[in-house]
Amino acid sequence: MDEMDYSYANARIRAMKSRLLDHHALNELTNKPDIDALIASLEETAYKNELQKAGVEHSGILQVETALRRDLVVSFRQILRFFREEEERIYLRIILNRWDIQNIKTILRGKKINAHNDEIEENLVPAGELDYAALIELAQQPDIRAVIDLLATWRIEYARPLTWKFQEYLEKRDLAILEFALDRFYLENARSSFTGDENYNQGIVLELLKTEIDVANIRMVLRVVRDRIHVEEPIEYLIDGGKYLSLDQLARMLAARSIEEVVKELIQTPYAFLAEVGREDIIQERISVLERELELFLIKKGSGCFLKDPMSIAIPVGYIWAKQNEVTNIRIIARSIIGDVPETEMQRVMTYV
Repeated sequence: MDEMDYSYANARIRAMKSRLLDHHALNELTNKPDIDALIASLEETAYKNELQKAGVEHSGILQVETALRRDLVVSFRQILRFFREEEERIYLRIILNRWDIQNIKTILRGKKINAHNDEIEENLVPAGELDYAALIELAQQPDIRAVIDLLATWRIEYARPLTWKFQEYLEKRDLAILEFALDRFYLENARSSFTGDENYNQGIVLELLKTEIDVANIRMVLRVVRDRIHVEEPIEYLIDGGKYLSLDQLARMLAARSIEEVVKELIQTPYAFLAEVGREDIIQERISVLERELELFLIKKGSGCFLKDPMSIAIPVGYIWAKQNEVTNIRIIARSIIGDVPETEMQRVMTYV
């Protein structure tokens, strides 16, 4: 893609970025007294059109959720239209397909706890290859096996890792087995899609993927150590090709006797921030707190692409991460207002970039 094309596409994306809500605007939304007041405020933002369309069918939280989902999909489809070259579209698809993985995980988790279909559907974001209709059909399946079977019937590639690991899941009833299989398949496939000499654009996407491999590996280590799982073959639990952590380092961490030991092992790495989590959370092995910090690290790294070469893939990549984060924050606000959660607590779980 030549500089002229990038100049046009990235100028349009920068205009889209200018409409994202800043730290102050998001905090203003957290003090709304009810969901109608939140909708009224959001109608003064870039979400106005989708909120008005959604208001024909829904009200309250459903109106907000529907509008956010549609706006996100419209935004991402628009970005793909800006880029005609196959290479750029491959890079953007790799980033967007991360949400296919997240949606499948959401459905599997819902089936595991017998959540109501509506509850699962509210948490789906059709930003990847799987559209909303496909995700709804998956969410309506009776159990995990039926979800995997439907993916296989549709010849969706994500059925393969789930099928390979389904028997092990049945034996151990640990959903982390299926989730890690999905992560590994997505990340290894994404990395293998890069061919030829590495260029600047490829380097941007690769760096994010390698960081995601690190994060997936740390998550697995945390679960193995918390659940006191005996590991004979570390490579079965790890994905090769991370950015900052070697397989040897990770294998040592898998053998740790506590989450505290794992966190200490990471002190000399870019993941040292995990040591700043409350000591009580580390001692009590509340790994969800650590996982949230890892996700925040990824979001900031992805959104930080805005600071890179303006004539490159960095601008759309940065926008995709920032937009997804904004939608997540607004969803947190909407649900917190419904649940009567205090402002300070709301702001504590939001991610500002």
